[in-house]
Formats: sequence, C-alpha cells, structure tokens
Amino acid sequence: MARRFGVDVEQETAVSLSGTSLRTLVDKWIGVANGVRVTQFSHGRNEHYRFVRVEGPADDRPIAFIFFRHADGSWCVFPPERRRPAMNLGA
Repeated sequence: MARRFGVDVEQETAVSLSGTSLRTLVDKWIGVANGVRVTQFSHGRNEHYRFVRVEGPADDRPIAFIFFRHADGSWCVFPPERRRPAMNLGA
C-alpha cells in the first residue's frame, strides 16, 4: 500500500486512476445525473496545484467533490504532495 497524506491508498487504485478522465471520475463519485456542474476551479502557473470543485444532486442535499490535478496528468480526490528541497550527490 502507498501512503498519501497519512492515508493508505492501494497502489493499484493509484495507478489505475492515472489514465482516467475527469468526467469519468465525476461519474464514478457523484454519478451520471443531470445538474452536475463545476462550481469552482483553479489554474495558472502561480498556483501550487490545480483543482476543480464539482457539485451534483444527492438524496436530500447537494454533494461536492474537489478533484486535484497531479503532475502525471491524473485527477484525484487528494491533493498532490508538495515538492520538497532535494540534494543530489555528484559522482
């Protein structure tokens, strides 16, 4: 299992989502329904990460998910890890 932000994520799940479109993920998490809409998004080079907030109807109230864009192009419901300083050793 891989660990992201203190949460265990099965490796096969993380890998299988890399080729999935945002629309497919919305259908998976919210369902194929009329009334699903993007309510907020972020883009640009100055942003630490890109995200899309999607809202849709539920039984008694609206439900919302935030999908984050990762460096490999995948969309996930957890944010990407922040880049940390690294040192390289020359040979």
